[in-house]
Amino acid sequence: MASQIVSAFGAVIVGVFACALYYWLSDKLLQVIFPVPEGNVRAASVNLNRRAVVRPWLFMGPALILLVVYLVYPVLATFVLSFYDRSGVNFVGLANYRWAVSDAQFRQSIFNNILWLAVVPAACTFFGLVIAVLTDRIWWGNIAKSLVFMPMAISFVGASVIWKFVYEYRGGNETQIGLLNAIVQFFGGDPQVWISLPFWNNFFLMVILIWIQTGFAMVILSAALRGIPEETIEAAVIDGANGWQIFWKIMVPQIWGTIAVVWTTITILVLKVFDIVLTMTNGQWNTMVLANLMFDWMFRGGGDSGRSAVIALVIMAAVTPIMIWNIRQANRETGDH
Repeated sequence: MASQIVSAFGAVIVGVFACALYYWLSDKLLQVIFPVPEGNVRAASVNLNRRAVVRPWLFMGPALILLVVYLVYPVLATFVLSFYDRSGVNFVGLANYRWAVSDAQFRQSIFNNILWLAVVPAACTFFGLVIAVLTDRIWWGNIAKSLVFMPMAISFVGASVIWKFVYEYRGGNETQIGLLNAIVQFFGGDPQVWISLPFWNNFFLMVILIWIQTGFAMVILSAALRGIPEETIEAAVIDGANGWQIFWKIMVPQIWGTIAVVWTTITILVLKVFDIVLTMTNGQWNTMVLANLMFDWMFRGGGDSGRSAVIALVIMAAVTPIMIWNIRQANRETGDH
């Protein structure tokens, strides 16, 4: 453990110094290639302009190369693989796409993803907004915010393990150690295998992501609420508006752009949800989502690169428009302020 920590710190330190050295050497190289001669104003001006044009591309060069190698090339390779068989050798045309349209498990995964999209972003944004408003009015609000934000520090797998104990079921006459079943028994009900209940088990899995992401929504929306001019709220109070009216008619409209950014950011995350389903149910009991289905087709049962590529392209096609809109909205919000 200690050696791993030392290695991690060493990698960070070496990486930072390597980046700084690269930028310093790049700037020195520009000075050599485009010198600024004394006494020649025209040549100096031309070379300074050339430096200004080349420098951003030189500084961004490593990042652009990494983007091409690890993003652009994989997308193109995945698109090509979608037209080949499971081995990636024999061309099969649109056969994999026809399979996707007719496969019951693929349609179930699409339905589950839509269900997650309908519930999780709305719930996270709503709870985050409510908590942000309430914690700004109490003296221990910062402590409450810290507690709500704390699950963000836990990995999805770690959070899933925690919630496995909440949903835990013991058969026969064994004592129920799961929190939810203990509560049910306390009120006279029968314990259940919650994560295997058809349809409803999807909502039990969603609770985990809502628990994690509400803290993110709360922090962003709390910052947006602090940016609302006090004059507008004071004017509403003078006009006789109550707390509910101030919240919905004064606060929410002024931070609607931020709400939309938070909503779409969580939507992108939901479209790629994988860890929670894998850890909790492994896609059993009709809880499969697209990312898990892609994983299954790619790495299990001998693997099928063609069908998994189709599923990957479907996920990308769903994420990309939302991501583009999110970036534009965030840029617009930044420009407005």
